[in-house]
Amino acid sequence: MLAELRVRQLGVIDDLTLSLGPGMTALTGETGAGKTLVVEALQLVLGQRAEPGLVRAGESEAVVEARFFDKSGEETVVTRSVPSAGRSRCWINGRMAPLSSLAELAGTLADIHGQGDHQALLHTSAQRRALDDFGGIDPGPVDELRHALATLRRRLAELGGDEHERARDADVLAHQINEIDRAGLDDPDEDRNLLAEEERLGDLAAHREHAAAALGALDADGGTGALDLLGTAAAALDGRAALADLDGRIRSAQAELSDVASDLRTIVETWDDDPQRLDAVQSRRRQLADLYRKYGGDRAAAAEFVESARDRLERLTHAEEEAALLGVETTALEDELGVAEAALLVARTAAAPVLAAAIEARLADLAMAGARFGVDVEQSGAGEAVTFLLGANAGEGMRPLAKAASGGELARTMLALRLVAPGGPSTMVFDEVDAGVGGTAALALARALREVGEHRQVLVVTHLAQVAAFATDHVSVTKGEDAGRVSTGAEPVSGPRRVVEISRMLSGHPDSKRAHAHAEELLDLAQRENSAVSR
Repeated sequence: MLAELRVRQLGVIDDLTLSLGPGMTALTGETGAGKTLVVEALQLVLGQRAEPGLVRAGESEAVVEARFFDKSGEETVVTRSVPSAGRSRCWINGRMAPLSSLAELAGTLADIHGQGDHQALLHTSAQRRALDDFGGIDPGPVDELRHALATLRRRLAELGGDEHERARDADVLAHQINEIDRAGLDDPDEDRNLLAEEERLGDLAAHREHAAAALGALDADGGTGALDLLGTAAAALDGRAALADLDGRIRSAQAELSDVASDLRTIVETWDDDPQRLDAVQSRRRQLADLYRKYGGDRAAAAEFVESARDRLERLTHAEEEAALLGVETTALEDELGVAEAALLVARTAAAPVLAAAIEARLADLAMAGARFGVDVEQSGAGEAVTFLLGANAGEGMRPLAKAASGGELARTMLALRLVAPGGPSTMVFDEVDAGVGGTAALALARALREVGEHRQVLVVTHLAQVAAFATDHVSVTKGEDAGRVSTGAEPVSGPRRVVEISRMLSGHPDSKRAHAHAEELLDLAQRENSAVSR
C-alpha cells in the first residue's frame, strides 16, 4: 500500500506531500490543477522514463519519494531524482539502484492505468498470471519440473556429451596425463638448476680462462700471489700479543683464500668441454618449455592441470554408468513434465472463456456495453502465451488489448479484471477511467471502484462526482498563485468541504445550494451503500 507520496519541483508542483490510507481515494480538481501530474510523479518513482522538461522552471532537479507497506508491514521507500540536465537517479530503501531494479520492483508495488504507459496488463506474463489467478491454477509444479529437468540436463552436459565424445575426451586426457607424468615434474628446483648448468656449459672455455686468472692472482709463482703476501703479513705479526687479534684475522683470510684457490684449480684442471651434456640440458629445457606452454605457463600450473585432468578422467571412467542413470531420470522427468504441461494447458484453456465472459459482463456495467472480450491460449506446451483480446465497440473485431484499447478503456478493462480475478499489486491507480462515462454508468463505475477498494488500495483521478462520492477518502487538488508563481497543492476534504467540492464537480458552482443538496444526496447514497457493503 502507498502510504505517502512526496513530490518536489515537478512541473507546477513546488512541494507536495500526500498521506494515503487503504480503500478508495479520489483525487479531484479543476482541469489543469495538476491531478494527472500527481500520477506522473508516481509513474516516475515506479521506473517510467524521465523527461528533463518535467522539472519546475528555474529548478535544478525534481524529486519524487514514495513510501509503501506490504501486508506484513514491511516498509519500502523508493526515490527518483530527475535533474534538469543529465541522467536521472533512483534509490531503493536509501541505497542507489539502477533504473531496471526500480522498474522490476514496481510490478510488486502498484499498477497504473490511464494516460501513462505503465501498463502491466499489456504484458503476456501479467495476462497469464491473471488467468491463473482467476482459474485457481497453480503453475508451480510445472515450474519445479522444468527446473529439475534443466538441472539434470546440465549434469548430463557436464559429463561431456554423448558416449563417443566422452571416449574421445578420455583419450585426450590420458595422453595429457601421460605426457606430464613422463616429463617428471617432481623437483621444484629443476628449472633453476638447468638454467645455471646451461650457462656454465655454454661458455666453458671462458670460465676456465677466468678461473685461471683468478688462481694466478691468489697463488702466483715467485711469491707474489695473495696467499704468499698474506703469509708474509701473518709472519710479521706472529708472537706479538698486542696484535694477536689482527694476526688471527689475517690467518683466517689466508685459510679462506686457500680454499678458493683449491676450487679454482679444480675448475682449471677438470672442466672439460661436454657438448653432449649441454645438448641434454638444452633438450630438457625445451621439453619443459613446450610442456609449460601447453599446460598453463609454468611448473606449478602444469602440476595443477594434471591433477584436474586425473579427476576429470576418473569421472569419465564412470561416466557411462552415470550418464545412463541420468538419461533414465531425464526421460522419466520429460514424460512427467509433458503430462503436467498438458494438464496446465487444459486448465488454462478451460478457464479462458469463463474469464472472458466474466470480464465482458463487468465491462457492460462500466459504460462499455458493446465491448467483447476474449482470452486466447496458445495450444502448445503449457499454454504459456496468453493473450487478452478486446473489441471495445460493437461491430469491431477483437484485437490484442495493447492495440485495441484507449487509455480509459484499458483502465476500465483492468478494473473489470480485478473485479473478477484476485492477484496483482495491492495498490492500483486509475487515471482517465471515467472518460466518456456519465449517468447510470457513472454510478456503476463508482460502485465497481469501491468494490475493488474493499480488497486493495485504489487511487482514482476523476471528474465524476459519483466516483468521488463513493471514495473512502477524498483529496482535492488545487492550483494557486503566490508571488507571481503558480503552484499545485493538495489536501484531504471531508464534511462540508467535501460537499462543496462535489458541488463544483456536479454543476461548476461550488456555492450553489441546489448543487449542495444534490452533493449531500449523492454522499448519503454512497455512505449507505458503503455501510451495507461493510456489514
